[in-house]
Amino acid sequence: MLAAALAVGPVVAPAQADSGGTRDVHGARESAAGELRDLRGAGWALKQTGKDARFRGLGAVSRTTAWVAGSKGTVLRTVDGGRSWRDVSPPAAVAEGLELRDIEAFDARRAVALSIGEGEASRVLRTEDGGKTWTETFRNTDPRAFYDCLTFFDSRHGLAVSDPVDGRFRILSTDDGGRNWAVLPSTGMPDALPGEAGFAASGQCLVSAGSRDVWLATGGGPVARILHSADRGRTWRAAESGIPAGDPAKGVFALAFRDRTTGLAVGGDYRTGQASPQAAAVSADAGRNWSPSGTPPPAYRSGAAWLPHTRGAALAVGPTGTDVTTDGGRSWRALEPGSFDTVDCTADGSCWAAGEKGRVGRLERR
Repeated sequence: MLAAALAVGPVVAPAQADSGGTRDVHGARESAAGELRDLRGAGWALKQTGKDARFRGLGAVSRTTAWVAGSKGTVLRTVDGGRSWRDVSPPAAVAEGLELRDIEAFDARRAVALSIGEGEASRVLRTEDGGKTWTETFRNTDPRAFYDCLTFFDSRHGLAVSDPVDGRFRILSTDDGGRNWAVLPSTGMPDALPGEAGFAASGQCLVSAGSRDVWLATGGGPVARILHSADRGRTWRAAESGIPAGDPAKGVFALAFRDRTTGLAVGGDYRTGQASPQAAAVSADAGRNWSPSGTPPPAYRSGAAWLPHTRGAALAVGPTGTDVTTDGGRSWRALEPGSFDTVDCTADGSCWAAGEKGRVGRLERR
């Protein structure tokens, strides 16, 4: 969710209300040229973290406040726009070298982090004092489960997803901000395909929009699917994304929904040097149907985010660079090289990205 205004002012003008009938669901075509022109002046300003962890978890709160989570149990927080970072890593996570692949932040004090892995390596940790102390609020005890991603609808209601157990994806639910969790019944979940799983690459294999809608991205199976629930994870409907799969390294790695109907999917083959054709798709009907991007990103992408105050602009990031679309995902162009795993943007006009070797950036005008 990359915002309209960046660090030094608006990158694009906010979308105006449509007074002349129905607009293209992906955004007004007449605005695309202006959005593209303004985005040409923007790029990633790196914020030195002093760490070498790989940050696949990112919770952007505002222009000044962001959290990152990653390897070696590392969690960092900034409240001054990235000029300085406080190491707020949970001591137990550091001691055990946990892989923190997702973090959902509500403000500068409250955040929920997910550790991934088989069995008891999958855990949920919560802080409400800016990371001074952490409480483990869930530890998976099923050796067959492997949790991948978190999402929150609001500050109370959230979900986490595990790879299939007994042939179906497992959904974990909270209604008190992550203090307590319960596994939802699997009766409303379609059967998983052979080899199908989620990718814990960016914290974006499970995303939500509004108060009840949530989407789950898959790969590894014969086709890459996107599952949608309109009732906070109780029942699900599956659709094929069109993004190539058929291999454990291929599929949909990240989703981004601008609202309850308009979505993006990106992915590909995460193996270095492997081609990733048709690695992006779009939906205009809440994920019931997906159409391939006419000009997709040129390589595997693991993260995606909308610019919320635009009609059709979004970013996709991956190990080989950042791409931008201004027509709702139908076509993408390179913004700049440089490795990032995940991207997150906020309503006040900031956009952050994070990745390997402690890399964190904020989008700013050159």
